[in-house]
Amino acid sequence: MSVRTHLIPIAASGDSNAAVRVLTQVLRGAATIDLGPAFTADPTAVAKDPDAALGRALDMVEAAGEEVISHTTLPAALQPLTLELGAKLAATLGAGVVLVQDWEDAAALEVATTVCRAHGAEVVATFDGRSLRLAELPDLAAPNGLGVADILRDLVAGSRPVVPAERDDLLLGLLIGLASGQFPLPASVLVDGEPRGSLAEMWRSLLPQVPLRRRGEVTAPQPTKQQLVTVLDRHHEKAVTPVRFQRGLLAEARAASSHIVLPEGVEPRILRAADQLLQDGAVRLTLLGDPDEVARLAAAEGVDIDGAEVVDPLTHPWRDRFADEYAELRAKKGVTREQAFERMADVSYFGTMMVRDGLADGMVSGAIHTTAHTIRPAFEVIRTRPGVSVVSSAFFMCLADRVLVFGDCAVNPNPTPAQLADIAAASAETARSFGINPRVALLSYSTGTSGAGPDVEAVTEATRLLREAAPDLACDGPLQFDAAVDAKVARSKAPDSPVAGQANVLIFPDLNAGNIGYKAVQRTAGALAIGPVLQGLNKPVNDLSRGALVEDIVNTVLITAIQAGAAR
Repeated sequence: MSVRTHLIPIAASGDSNAAVRVLTQVLRGAATIDLGPAFTADPTAVAKDPDAALGRALDMVEAAGEEVISHTTLPAALQPLTLELGAKLAATLGAGVVLVQDWEDAAALEVATTVCRAHGAEVVATFDGRSLRLAELPDLAAPNGLGVADILRDLVAGSRPVVPAERDDLLLGLLIGLASGQFPLPASVLVDGEPRGSLAEMWRSLLPQVPLRRRGEVTAPQPTKQQLVTVLDRHHEKAVTPVRFQRGLLAEARAASSHIVLPEGVEPRILRAADQLLQDGAVRLTLLGDPDEVARLAAAEGVDIDGAEVVDPLTHPWRDRFADEYAELRAKKGVTREQAFERMADVSYFGTMMVRDGLADGMVSGAIHTTAHTIRPAFEVIRTRPGVSVVSSAFFMCLADRVLVFGDCAVNPNPTPAQLADIAAASAETARSFGINPRVALLSYSTGTSGAGPDVEAVTEATRLLREAAPDLACDGPLQFDAAVDAKVARSKAPDSPVAGQANVLIFPDLNAGNIGYKAVQRTAGALAIGPVLQGLNKPVNDLSRGALVEDIVNTVLITAIQAGAAR
């Protein structure tokens, strides 16, 4: 995306239009976009599929340039979704959120901030109806239990400490401390209530540069454009959110212009996915199956697959060609020409031979076949890339606010430390090729030396081998799952780790843990699991879960198309 400086006013309580006017004054030259058309045409459709509306909004924003202020007034039916939609849009763009709220409405501000953080959005400023304030300079509340020393210790230049009006001792102590010149000066001191007249007069006389204001009546100076841009740049690393990840898949697949074969052409889910892929112009497709049966099923599903080629392995001339080639390839295994000819009636073998011979760039199967049925032909005839010791798999786990890569959850039951290191390196490369800057955690029931045993030692050795093979890769292990992904836990369990708390590539120690782990996250966290993506083959062949949804099939085809484009 080309958007660099971006702000989205979200109304926690108050008038977001006033915030837009002030932001336009501060960010002179920034484009202002009303995203209303992306959300208001059909509120019911937006509520059912907010990601589609976010996609339309992103199209509008991306076309606008580098500095953008987006805003929208949602219809009443969508008001419950206002915060969530705005936060998702901000997280996807890597944009800064400006929360619009009344000074006295602290509860609304806290709720709005919590929602934004839950979706990976960063609140960079607040607007109270009159003034814009950078969120990095918070009010420093002073409840009755705090003393002058506590307030002075926590002072930040430009902040606004809050003092109860009845605490004359705090106000007098603050006045003496600030007038001494030994502490940073706040922008103002906010008083909850009416300060005693004589004390207010003394304050104005001795410290005129720090106004004493009644809270709720404050008009702070607007930040400069440079101050605002500095704060935005500090928070600008865009999270790879599910919406942006999936949009990126479609764009990259279109650019790759790959030809994908789908062996299960008589499966309704495959036909619906093919319809969507063809409508999107994402790939060129070949479906395997009897053309009459495929056409009948497509009509029954109400889908249009006219843009796809349909090939029947039983009758197509390629069957003889493939049988000759397969018999030669597997002669040392005792495969005869007759056996090879029979095997080419199997759609998985036929489709794999298409990929091997360059008649298709990649293959996706598994909606009605087992993983072994899908990938065994690839092991036999496509084989591994030079230097690859083990074929492995990775899942893209699309959570609400980020995309994680899990490996290996589908292929290797008990990898050795050397294989585990190779799986980690391959998974990191998969992440990088799809726009995710890899930070790799090799998982265990132990963080560092907190536990012991052969399983921990294996992960420790795998980490050593990985660092040796890829010294520039951010990686660590052994790490427990919570230490790998939760910053608070990481500070306690692994404070010196280069990836703990921010890992996005998670390597499980064996297939048992990996398969359980990805399915647990998928089913309990509502994550979209894309994969398994096979790593290490000469040409891309990818497997589907037999419970795959149409969306899963579409995403896997897009990934396969991108892999094929990268391999050419």
